Amino acid sequence: MIRERAYPVEPWHVRETRLDVDVLAQSESVFALANGHIGLRGNLDEGEPHGLPGTYLNSFFELRPLPYAEAGYGFPESGQTIVNVTNGKLIRLLVDDEPFDVRYGELFDHERVLDLRAGTLHRSVLWRSPAGKRVRICSTRLVSFTQRSVAAIRYEVEPVDEPLRLIVQSELVANEVLPAQSRDPRVAAVLESPLESEEHLALEDGGLLVHHTRASGLRLAAAMGHELDGPTRTTLSTETFDDWARTTVTCVTQPGERIRLDKYVAYGWSSERSRPALRDQVGAALAGARFSGWSGLLAEQREYLDTFWDTSDVQVEGDPEVQQAVRFGLFHVLQAGARAELRPIAAKGLTGPGYDGHVFWDTETFVLPVLTYTLPSAVVSGLRWRHSTLGMAQERARTLGLNGAAFPWRTIRGQECSAYWPAGTAAFHIAADIADAVRRYVQATGDLDFEREVGLELLVETARLWRSLGHHDRAGRFHLDGMTGPDEYTAVKSDNLYTNLMAQRNLLAAAEAVGRHGDHAWRLGVDDEETAAWRDAANAMHIPYDAELRVHQQVEGFTQLQEWDFAGTPPEKYPLLLNYPYFDLYRKQVVKQSDLVLAMHWRGDAFTAEEKARNFAYYERRTVRDSSLSACTQAVLAAEVGHLELAHDYLGEAALMDLHDLNQNTRDGVHVASLAGAWIALVAGFGGMRDHTEILSFAPRLPNRIDRLEFSLVWHGHRLRVDVREQETTYALRNGDRSGTMDLLHHGERVRVTCEEPVTRPNPPPSPTGPAPQQPPGRAPARRASVIDSAGSNPPTEQRTAPDKSQG
Repeated sequence: MIRERAYPVEPWHVRETRLDVDVLAQSESVFALANGHIGLRGNLDEGEPHGLPGTYLNSFFELRPLPYAEAGYGFPESGQTIVNVTNGKLIRLLVDDEPFDVRYGELFDHERVLDLRAGTLHRSVLWRSPAGKRVRICSTRLVSFTQRSVAAIRYEVEPVDEPLRLIVQSELVANEVLPAQSRDPRVAAVLESPLESEEHLALEDGGLLVHHTRASGLRLAAAMGHELDGPTRTTLSTETFDDWARTTVTCVTQPGERIRLDKYVAYGWSSERSRPALRDQVGAALAGARFSGWSGLLAEQREYLDTFWDTSDVQVEGDPEVQQAVRFGLFHVLQAGARAELRPIAAKGLTGPGYDGHVFWDTETFVLPVLTYTLPSAVVSGLRWRHSTLGMAQERARTLGLNGAAFPWRTIRGQECSAYWPAGTAAFHIAADIADAVRRYVQATGDLDFEREVGLELLVETARLWRSLGHHDRAGRFHLDGMTGPDEYTAVKSDNLYTNLMAQRNLLAAAEAVGRHGDHAWRLGVDDEETAAWRDAANAMHIPYDAELRVHQQVEGFTQLQEWDFAGTPPEKYPLLLNYPYFDLYRKQVVKQSDLVLAMHWRGDAFTAEEKARNFAYYERRTVRDSSLSACTQAVLAAEVGHLELAHDYLGEAALMDLHDLNQNTRDGVHVASLAGAWIALVAGFGGMRDHTEILSFAPRLPNRIDRLEFSLVWHGHRLRVDVREQETTYALRNGDRSGTMDLLHHGERVRVTCEEPVTRPNPPPSPTGPAPQQPPGRAPARRASVIDSAGSNPPTEQRTAPDKSQG
């Protein structure tokens, strides 16, 4: 676990003030840089020591066998695993004749800083070699948001006491040896040296490597070029081989002088383009990087991030630790999706190999809602990628004997990759999650062109799936049987409430979109009879409810299941999925992650305030949070039903998931959905933002330890700024020409905001909340610390630990 003191609390930086080799893998995820297309783990420049080397290209994968003890009809035949591609980060240094290696000699100073405004990772080192030679090393790394295929590194070395012979070796290396990631020997064999060489070239100031994968048939090109500033007598040469290229710089440097190497790395891949085409593509990318130069790339990066933060920044007064964490989370959400461009946003982004690099429902339910209001162009890209896989989803539906489109539970390219069907195939709610992302984006932007060209077909094909999956009973009620909802501990049950409510909205949204785009809907074969059937199913959707307990049921009959023995479950038995058979979990009242509570967030319009309070209390006592996806949703509903301090505790858990490595698996990559959840917990929780209708509503409320919350979001091209204080909330609107208006609801009161003048409204006094809900023994969230010590570090707090997702 990462110790809290490793990262001092700062508003715009994540700073590591000492090198802890024991948590290198975790810090490599925290310090990863990406732009949605390229991802570089935060490995040390010299490559060793490392926790887990990693360089990734979005959707560049290899096929692998799926293990089945007993195969069945419709089971996916192969899986997809993200590949560690050619490493262009490597820069090795020899001081006289000794390699710079932090494990040898003496390390006087070692600091790394992730700058959230500059978009860079900076490293500074003061090191003495075993022979007593002291050098100062500084490096700065970036993955460009403006030049999608480019990463760059500035590497500087300076002798401290005496002249030194310095040799810098800048490399491209393919097929790095990785720590074992799978216990299945077949999978390990596929991922061992997954790249086959096609071409290697020495360029004037760098080199190029071209490889392809054996089974998936993807081709990759990586190239590097350099600009050098050093003493007069400095030599530069390059040599290349099948799996590596090396540019060597040699010089003698005096104290007070330095050698500076600017390294540009370009990547490109394709399943169709030829080797010459990819070679030219990365060559052009290098030319663009050189044209901008290092200072130009830095300036472009800062300008891009200034624009992003102007639109998306969240300010939290009273909890500086959460302030740092929510900005860290937003930065990683941006890195996951900014330049994905018709590629998915994976659960780990491009920060590690966790979950094989797969995308899940997390993207549409947690990540895209944040991007809808901060970077809408990334949402367009993500949904266009889903649309590009529609043919595969339709084929999957036909395999399952269904109409419409059955989107995969986990995938990279678009085919189902889950070998466990109760948590995979049966989790059909992903269709409604995708549809809701379409609805939300169109509502927030007014982009009817996108709805007509892309969104309509996604809505229609998912609506067809629900109508095909469900049935009316003798009383006319519409049921969805055999479903697995977000809670993977309650699988293959009838009428999962979250799924039913989200499918209901999906069916109605599809019918409404057909009404707006009749000509295009006709081309999709939609007629009045079909839309009427969708409305009938939606209006008759069965909502399970226990009238005796006066709570909704997560699935039909959930409240009649046997209670889990929480008192008899020792702490070491969590997470339950690793210590108890699924058979036992499936038949008892135990919840892995918020499910019905999630329904009360995204379909809050389907519940009364009293129902929400009773439901929340009931399911709190049964939710163990063996998933990183749970805390942010529990924060939102805890705030809505009046338990503000509990909401603050849950906010801290979501926000600090990776900075504190709470689930002890940050080594495999950051939890992008949980990091997005920090924004959701603040904006939807304490800001009370809901988007159930075409008018945004807010119900701001703050816990005792947060004095002020200020956040921005984008609505129809305008930037809305919401400033929440204890007694009042101010809404301000702006765009470039200071024109435009926006209607919103403030605690139910309709308010019109213009660009000319902010509007301030009082916050109503908090309502009585009743007794605090109880969690299972030992599963309560850690209390938020009320102070930050003078050194800027966090006082020790008890932290829960539990991995997420049943696959990892």
